[in-house]
Amino acid sequence: MNKKIIIFLTVLTLGLLSACGTTSNSNHTSGHETSSKQGNAEDHSGHNMSQQMVTDNFKALFTFAPTGVKANEQTELTIQINGKDGMSVNEFNLNHEKLLHLIVVNHDLSYFNHIHPDYKGNGKFTISTSFPAGGDYKLFADFIPTKGSSTTLSEWVKVEGKEGVHNAITADAKLVKETDGKEIELALSSTKPKEEVMLTFNIRDAQTKKGINNLEPYLGAVGHVVILSANVEEYIHVHPVDEKSSGPKAQFATSFPKSGVYKLWAQFQHHNKVFTVPFVVDIK
Repeated sequence: MNKKIIIFLTVLTLGLLSACGTTSNSNHTSGHETSSKQGNAEDHSGHNMSQQMVTDNFKALFTFAPTGVKANEQTELTIQINGKDGMSVNEFNLNHEKLLHLIVVNHDLSYFNHIHPDYKGNGKFTISTSFPAGGDYKLFADFIPTKGSSTTLSEWVKVEGKEGVHNAITADAKLVKETDGKEIELALSSTKPKEEVMLTFNIRDAQTKKGINNLEPYLGAVGHVVILSANVEEYIHVHPVDEKSSGPKAQFATSFPKSGVYKLWAQFQHHNKVFTVPFVVDIK
């Protein structure tokens, strides 16, 4: 073979090998992006205070103050909603009187908070909030873009400070709870996964046992229910069958996607005060 041809082939081969070992950073984004089975975006590292979440159509950036977030200290949380093109989502539909519902829970679901950030325009929501102890918390942003469908984006965050006791999540032996002078009893029409389930709450006065029939609308309905699986991966936000009901019975239709332990929080309003009652159920 001609000596010049041999040299040319050698140089060409080395060039190709060099190209194969090169990584392009042109599409790099901050945060580790994955999609859950519900289409929610998850990042389980939970240590960065600013991480980007992605679904097929929308992205959310959850950002705390540069100083970080510490237990028992007020901090401002910003949630930026963008489309898949990176442009801000500017229009949202009211969803039970709010543009965005923010659900906050800790790692063992012993803490629950349902709050509503203010909309600042250009896809930006902000709220000042605090966390009762250190550790891992999961944030769920629940909203409806005007040019989209109901969407939930979630993120794990790490809060500095002493962590609370880690409690096991076990099903309640009896589905009757008492809070704020009220007795709330829960009945499920089924405890099987992938079947329609009617959740029926009967709300009574804890002392007289008489049904309370003057519940007030909370966010435009008799009540709201949020459900999470014990591993905090399955999220369900349920609205009542009859939104105009005033008690003592409130019913919610839903289904559980798979077997396992779930914790649910039912919220109602009476005498201008919202009360929250939790239950843990075993679906099998």
